[in-house]
Amino acid sequence: MHARDGLLTEAELRKAVGDGSIHTVLLVLVDMQGRLQGKRCSARYFLEEVLPHGAEACNYLLAVDVEMNTVDGYALTSWESGYGDFEMVPDLETLRLLPWQPGSALVFADLRLSNGEPVAPSPRQVLDRQRARLTERGWYAVAGTELEFIVYRDTYEAAWQSGYRNLTPANLYNLDYSILGTSRVEPLLSAITLSMAGAGLYVESAKGECNLGQQEIAFRYDEAQVTADNHALYKNGAKEIAALQGCSLTFMAKIDEREGNSCHIHLSLRTRDSDDAVLAGPDGSLGTLGSHFLAGQLATLREFSLLFAPNINSYKRFAPGSFAPTAVAWGHDNRTCALRLVGRGPSLRVENRLPGGDVNPYLGLAAVIASGLHGIENELPLPEPCVGNAYTSGAPTVPTTLREALDLWESSTVARNAFGDEVVEHYANMARVELAAFDSTVTDWERRRGFERL
Repeated sequence: MHARDGLLTEAELRKAVGDGSIHTVLLVLVDMQGRLQGKRCSARYFLEEVLPHGAEACNYLLAVDVEMNTVDGYALTSWESGYGDFEMVPDLETLRLLPWQPGSALVFADLRLSNGEPVAPSPRQVLDRQRARLTERGWYAVAGTELEFIVYRDTYEAAWQSGYRNLTPANLYNLDYSILGTSRVEPLLSAITLSMAGAGLYVESAKGECNLGQQEIAFRYDEAQVTADNHALYKNGAKEIAALQGCSLTFMAKIDEREGNSCHIHLSLRTRDSDDAVLAGPDGSLGTLGSHFLAGQLATLREFSLLFAPNINSYKRFAPGSFAPTAVAWGHDNRTCALRLVGRGPSLRVENRLPGGDVNPYLGLAAVIASGLHGIENELPLPEPCVGNAYTSGAPTVPTTLREALDLWESSTVARNAFGDEVVEHYANMARVELAAFDSTVTDWERRRGFERL
């Protein structure tokens, strides 16, 4: 949709490899946790072997927990099936430079089974299935994701060795919209923004947020898959750039008792032939299709929460008065609601405020599209908007735990119709794995309360 400096054609890659300016190509997939995994290929090998034939990766990459432990319960792969390979097929539309890794380029891969079929639980494929449903109607989705992160003066190694205790935030006070606050960390912010611009992302702005050391860098909206790819690349790259500067940053949803890291998802629909707004009526306000689309999001928000809030920690963000939503409600430009309607005409869009910084962008965007299509296909009526404070409105609440979200996801007919049983069961198992790991862990909180006094 937008001109993107830093993207490469195959011919440009070949020229850069020939003159020695590119020597490495990162071939990456996105795993269930939204992380980049893959291989660093020599540029010559990538051109001679990977482009014509693809590359292989162990299919356990979509069947491990956050610590890369092999776990049971996945139909896709297991010890019994031998943990075979799937094929990584480069998507050359995503080929780009990596300015913070001199001599390197990166390309995203789609995953295929040995029979050539797409790997259904692959996050990129989950989103692609919903994009295909829009294409059938002659539509496409444009989206933006607003990621927050917290910067610490400690290196990642020092943070690990300290058990993530007593870290030093880059700013020591609330710096929401503070120019002084962002100036204090400008060397890091400018390194990230310039690097991302050089990798094909359209940077809009950077601003301080409420927690100590908390920042947000905003990127211009784009087609949904482009936005998801950019999100995953940015999240990985920002950590790498922070490490190069001897500091660290985190996107985890809730690191302390103050404000958590959010990832608000803005999404709208356009027609493919004329690029007209689908959600807006003739007067620029919410039209009939838009009302159904928003109603579908409202109706499925609880059932789809697992895709917006995939971790145990995710649910600790949801607290009254925190700007993280608790009420399943929508409103006009109302930040107390889970769904906020903003803009007019072509810019009319729904902001889903449920996801945190730990969301997998492909799954979150797929959930927004699938829920909206559910509303359109069933012509769901839109309730009246919430006026005032949604935290005290008495509206139904979002799930408060991963266990509750798992139950809602597994029992959701809408989810199974939209995503298929294979995807529903795959991500249900992911949640069960996390719950089992947490339930068997003795925490610092338990030791502090119980060591002497119990």
